[in-house]
Amino acid sequence: MSTSSVREIVRRSRSVYRKASKSTKKRMLDELEEVTGYHRESLGRMLRDESPPKKGPIRRPRAKKYEPILPQLKVLWAAAFYACGKRLAPFLPHLLSVLVRFGEISVTAEEESLLLSISPATIDRMLEAERAAMRIKGRTLTKPGTLLKSKIPIRTFAQWDEKEPGFFELDLVGHCGGSGRGEFLYTLNMTDVFSGWIALAAMRGRGEKGTLEAMKSAFEGLPFPVKGLDSDNDSAFINAHMVRYCEKHKITFSRCRPYKKNDQCYVEQKNWSVVRQFISYRRFETDEQLAVLREIYPLIMQYHNFFSPMMRLEAKERIGSKMRKRYAPPITPYQKLVMSNGHISEATKERLKAEYEATNPAELLRRISALSRRLESLPNPGDP
Repeated sequence: MSTSSVREIVRRSRSVYRKASKSTKKRMLDELEEVTGYHRESLGRMLRDESPPKKGPIRRPRAKKYEPILPQLKVLWAAAFYACGKRLAPFLPHLLSVLVRFGEISVTAEEESLLLSISPATIDRMLEAERAAMRIKGRTLTKPGTLLKSKIPIRTFAQWDEKEPGFFELDLVGHCGGSGRGEFLYTLNMTDVFSGWIALAAMRGRGEKGTLEAMKSAFEGLPFPVKGLDSDNDSAFINAHMVRYCEKHKITFSRCRPYKKNDQCYVEQKNWSVVRQFISYRRFETDEQLAVLREIYPLIMQYHNFFSPMMRLEAKERIGSKMRKRYAPPITPYQKLVMSNGHISEATKERLKAEYEATNPAELLRRISALSRRLESLPNPGDP
């Protein structure tokens, strides 16, 4: 007799068995034992609905191999501006050597060995509680520009496959605090597609001439010439001033498809990971706040370009209903440029190396944090 059949027989007999006298229960057990072949003790447990206690899996506490290096890991994580484990783990050797050189951290040989052998998954697990305490949504402020659209070609994400630096995606980030009323400050975000190098500029409003001037100021100090610009359909970019400037300086100017944010995936990602994480979503509209933003952005650019590793998608493969993605090892924009062949001069590479070796990322973040606190303390007109 199958187990399911036995259970069904017992289930139907259970209500009678519970109300029966002792002699009747004995007779019922004898009959069930003869019919099912089960032992009477098992049948009694089943009739009383007493399942034997289940033995769960033996769980032994995980050996806390990396627990001693948690304080040092937190320092490195903060110096990498809270990067995920997959970005942080490959960059740990470079970051550790820089922080040790500047005296920001001290480690023993054993601690160094543990830090250099830790896996991305272990990093994320050890820092899970700290990461859960940090989280921020916003709104789009792009206004469609109809002028000259027919003269500016559309360039899609699939076609944007530049193999050299100098081709930038552009976007504006509004510091409106959730309300689009009145005039407030904007950040012009420019991201190089090849290397991930960013250039930022703060500006008041989103006028056509103001946007062009902000873009010119962002060009200053770039380690390579600008060869192409790709913007969204915002009227701050789609205008005659921008077209004339690009024609004069022989810069390729294109725009993305309307309502297709993935056409500008590189700059859209930096809007969050750079501008929002450092500057937040608060409203800014005064000259004092504009001055602080212009003071803080060179520091943010220096930190991101030299010490923020990026993961780039190399290939995608569809296997049934799943998509398998393969990423290149995380490297910083600085490393990408220095490792490239023939894209920037050797003199420029030496200048970048000297700047990298002279920069303390922990001190840079302290200066950025101090300016961020100062920015947050400045009131807006009408604040209580």
